[in-house]
Amino acid sequence: MKKINSIIFHIIMFGLSLLWLYPYTWLFMSSFKPSSEIYTRFWPTHFTLEHFRFILKSSERMDRPFIKAFFNSLFVSSSVTILVVLTSIIISYALAKIQFKGREKIFNFLIFQMVFPSFMFTIPLYILMRNLGMINTYSALIIPFLMSAWGIFMITQSYRSTPNDFIEAAKMDGASDLWIIFKVMVPLNKSAVSFVSLFTFIGTWDNFMWPLIVMKDYNKMPLSVLLASFNHEYGARIGPILAGSVIQTIPMVILFLIFRKYFLQGISITLK
Repeated sequence: MKKINSIIFHIIMFGLSLLWLYPYTWLFMSSFKPSSEIYTRFWPTHFTLEHFRFILKSSERMDRPFIKAFFNSLFVSSSVTILVVLTSIIISYALAKIQFKGREKIFNFLIFQMVFPSFMFTIPLYILMRNLGMINTYSALIIPFLMSAWGIFMITQSYRSTPNDFIEAAKMDGASDLWIIFKVMVPLNKSAVSFVSLFTFIGTWDNFMWPLIVMKDYNKMPLSVLLASFNHEYGARIGPILAGSVIQTIPMVILFLIFRKYFLQGISITLK
C-alpha cells in the first residue's frame, strides 16, 4: 500500500512539475518560432533567429542599447550581491557569536523590518537619492540595497548552528574576527551564503519598479526596464518581446543550474 501511495505521489509531483515548467518552455520555444506559428504550434516547423535579430536592430534604431542594458543589469546585480553577502556575513557573525548589549533587540528589529513590504520605503529612498544627486546614476541602483535584513537573518540562523569550538580553536591560534568569518564561518555555512547570494542576484536582476523610478538614461538602464520600454513601442510584435524575455532569464537559469545543490540546502535551512 505504501509503495502504491509513493508511486501516486511521484506521478502527481511529476505532473505538477510539468505544469510549472510549461510557461518557460513555451516562452523559450516561441522565441525561435516564425511569427505565424507562435500561437498555433508548440513545436515549430523550423527554428529562426529573426526575433533576436529584430530586437537587437530595433534597439539600436531607437537608441536603446540592448546589449549594454544586459551588462548594466549584470554589473548592478553582481555589485548588490557582493555587497549584501559581505555585510550579511559580517553583521551575522556579530549577532550570532558576539555577546553585546542590545543584540537581541537588533535581531528582533531586523525581523520586524522584514514584515513591511519594500514599496513602503520607495518615496523616502527616492527623496534621499535626489537630495544626494544620485538620480540617473548606478549608485541609485546599488547604494539603497547595500544590506539585506533577510540575508542577515538567514546567515545568522545558520551561524548559530555552528559549534563555538571552531571559533575558540581559531582564537587560540591568534585569529582575528575577520579571519574567523572568512576562513571558518563562511566555509562552514556556504549553503546559507550561496542561498542568500542566489536570491539576492535574482531579486536585483528582476527588480523593475525602483530602476524605473530612478533611471531615465537609456545608457545606464537595466535590462528589465529597457525591455518594458521596448514593449511599449513594439508590443504588437510578440516574438521579439519573447526573445528579449528569454535573454533576460538566461543568467538566472544558469545560476540555478550551477548552484542548485546549495539552493536545495538553503531551502532545508529555511524550513528548519
